[in-house]
Amino acid sequence: MYLLAVTAASRSIDLSAAYFVPDALTLQALVEAMQRGVKLRIVVPGEHIDSETVRRASRATWGPLLAAGAVIAEYGPTMYHCKVMIVDGMLVSVGSTNFDNRSFRLNDEATLNVVDKAFASEQTATFEADLAKSHRVTHAQWLGRPIHERLSETLASMLGTQL
Repeated sequence: MYLLAVTAASRSIDLSAAYFVPDALTLQALVEAMQRGVKLRIVVPGEHIDSETVRRASRATWGPLLAAGAVIAEYGPTMYHCKVMIVDGMLVSVGSTNFDNRSFRLNDEATLNVVDKAFASEQTATFEADLAKSHRVTHAQWLGRPIHERLSETLASMLGTQL
């Protein structure tokens, strides 16, 4: 469903993800969506996260997204465990599904998909409030991260199929 929604998007994708570790196919679909003119904004956990391995594996995937123009922001105030995707201000997907291989292929997850502009508008307002409390990571910042971070992200990304 996520992949279908991403490939069908024509204007926007707002994604709140507790665990954001897209596989190669999903990463490609997100980049292709932006190449079609879709605006992609992602909010992920900041320093308050329950799995540093997931955080590192996630950061390893950000390069192509940031280079293509995605907004990726790390939530600051507290732990962030939202799992919501809003597509084109119309479709809202919310539930237990993380944006990672484990949720997509291994776990039993429950996700509700709602097609309703009013509900999507409410969820977008919540997303915007979360985004305002988040620190945006630029492509230049991502490229300039220290070598020890890059190394730990590379090592963590090797576990991507299990995260």
